[in-house]
Amino acid sequence: MQQPHPRFSVLSGSSLSSAEHLSPTASSTRFSLPSAPSLATALAATPKPGLRPNIYDRNINKTRTSEVSASAFAFLFSEVVQYTQKRVSGINDLERRLNTLGYRAGSRVLELMVWRAESSSKAPKREIRFLPALMSIHTQVWRAVFGRPADAIEKSVENEDEYMIIDNDPPIERHISVPKDMNQLSCSSFTAGIVEAVLDGLGLVSVSFSHKLCTDLCPKPARVTAHHTPTQQFPSRTTILIKLDKSVLEREEILK
Repeated sequence: MQQPHPRFSVLSGSSLSSAEHLSPTASSTRFSLPSAPSLATALAATPKPGLRPNIYDRNINKTRTSEVSASAFAFLFSEVVQYTQKRVSGINDLERRLNTLGYRAGSRVLELMVWRAESSSKAPKREIRFLPALMSIHTQVWRAVFGRPADAIEKSVENEDEYMIIDNDPPIERHISVPKDMNQLSCSSFTAGIVEAVLDGLGLVSVSFSHKLCTDLCPKPARVTAHHTPTQQFPSRTTILIKLDKSVLEREEILK
């Protein structure tokens, strides 16, 4: 008997049945479906987000030369001034609160600078005289906070107990508009608080009344304030005035 032509053959002559050929569970990869993983397997394969490193575990010298965005700093300080302005009764109260905030920041700046000096130098030096400490604030502290040193240091000709740090263009006041009815306001009171905190932390100036609970009998060896001293060339020029007590001058004479 003549065999049918192969192209008319419906089923092959293998031992598999037609049901096995059409079954999706057959060994043919064309009909096989991947098996879905279980929930436990999926959770185990998902990478867990790493824990954020502790700020105290960071290298304190690694961020020595890092910079902060000037726009971010200006926005933050502007919000601080506006927040404080709504909770004070006058210009003097506003400057006092800005001075207090600066004092808190200055104490942390000094602590960081001391740790960096001790970790990077085999023989770290601590200034015990007023003038070398003032020079350190003029250069190192200003560079650590504002990215550049201050412009000048001056001593009063009329009063021997007054010293001044001059900043021709204070970075914290570049984007602050002071209303005409508050033209006596100096937002650099924040900077004055930083200076006072550094001097106090070095043991050169005692804390003023506004930073510690005390009575009127407490000694006040120094007071650091900020004043606008504009010129035609530098309209934002600011002077940080440091007025020392007689006891500080007497100690300087002893240490000579």
